[in-house]
Amino acid sequence: MAFKATHRYARIAPRKARLVLDLVRGRDVEDALALLKFSKKRAAVLVDKVIRSAVANAGEQEADTGALFVKEAWADPGPTMKRFMPKDRGKAYDIMKRTSHLVVSLEERA
Repeated sequence: MAFKATHRYARIAPRKARLVLDLVRGRDVEDALALLKFSKKRAAVLVDKVIRSAVANAGEQEADTGALFVKEAWADPGPTMKRFMPKDRGKAYDIMKRTSHLVVSLEERA
């Protein structure tokens, strides 16, 4: 049985979040959390919270939390906040503040 957790509208671009999610996919939960603890990426903090939430979801359903591994981990694009930056001669450049939906699915090793 898969235990799932999501973080919707995370204020990080999905392209940056996918770099961290690719690191933890397929690893044991303890290894993934240790890897995220020492990662310098800003997305590591967000992914850490999502994994801990999925472990808590598994604990509520009396699963063996020691045998969990990250089965799936992905980042979908969320809504983009559009802003403008004034430039010289009356121009305005677009600033796209991207958001993402982080999803982590855990499963027990057989």
